Amino acid sequence: MAKVKIEPIIGKYMYLTVKGIEYRIYYEEAGQGIPLVLGHTAGADGREYRRLLNDPDVTKNFRCIAFDLPFHGKSLPPENDAWWEKEYNMYTDDMLAFPNAIVDALELENPVYMGMSMGGHLAIDIALRTPDKWMACIGLEGALHTDDEYASCGLEGVRYEFDNPMIGTAEVGAAMYLNMNPCSPYKNIKEVSWLYSQGGPGIFAGDLTYYNEDHHITDEEARSIDTDKCMLYLLNGEYDPNTTVAEGQEVADLIPGCKYTAMMGLGHFPVCEDYDTFKKYIMPVFDEIVRNAK
Repeated sequence: MAKVKIEPIIGKYMYLTVKGIEYRIYYEEAGQGIPLVLGHTAGADGREYRRLLNDPDVTKNFRCIAFDLPFHGKSLPPENDAWWEKEYNMYTDDMLAFPNAIVDALELENPVYMGMSMGGHLAIDIALRTPDKWMACIGLEGALHTDDEYASCGLEGVRYEFDNPMIGTAEVGAAMYLNMNPCSPYKNIKEVSWLYSQGGPGIFAGDLTYYNEDHHITDEEARSIDTDKCMLYLLNGEYDPNTTVAEGQEVADLIPGCKYTAMMGLGHFPVCEDYDTFKKYIMPVFDEIVRNAK
C-alpha cells in the first residue's frame, strides 16, 4: 500500500461569546512553543497560512493558530442570532475582540499576533489598544489607514463593487491579481484568487468597512504605542498598491522601537503568493522573538 502523506495540521472548533453572541469559531494549529495567532485577510480565511503551518522551521518554536473569523471559511454564522436580518460589517472593536477572546479561551501565555492586510492593520490596533495581552505583533501589509485612492469610493461604492448580484465571486477573485507581484508563482496567484471566489455574500465588502473606513490611527496615537509592552514589527511588499512600502515605513518612523522591513518581490498576500520569498523576510523576525522570549 502506498504511503499517504498527512499534514501535521489539526483543525478544531471553539465556542466564543463576543458582544453577547455565541460564535462557533474554526481554527487550525500546528507546532509547539510560543503561541502565534494568525489573522487572515478581508474576505478570506485561515487557509492562507497553510504553508506556514506546514513549515517545521516555524513550528519547532511556535504553536501556530490560524483562525477563521465568523462568516469566513469554516466559521459559520452564529446559530443564536438573526444575522440574515442585518448588514454584515466588521469594525475595529470586532476585529480586536476575536483574537483577544482566543487568547483567553486557549489560556495562551505571552502570545504573538501576526496578521495580513486587514490583519496587518489589526496588528497596529492591537499594539495601540490591547498591548497587555500580547508579547509582540507582526503586521503584514498594514498602515495607519488605507490609502485614499482605495477608500475614497466610500462604503456604498465598495458594496457596489464587491456585493453586487451582477458580479460573480469569480470576478472578485480575479480582482486580487492586481494586488500581487505578477512574477509570483502562477499556481499561488491562482490559489489566492480561488480563495477569494468562495466568500459568502457581502462578507468581503463588510470586512472593508474596517479596512477602508474604521481603521484610522492618527500620528499622535502611533507615537503613543509602547513597544516595551508589545513589540511591533511591520513588513510591506513592494508590489502592494494598497499599503505601500512607503506607508509602512511612515508608520515605523512614528513608533519608537518599531522594526520595519520592506519585502522585495512580494505583494499584498506575501504569506500565500510566494511563501519561499516571504520566509526569507519573516524568519529573522521569528528568530528575534524566540531569543527575546528566553
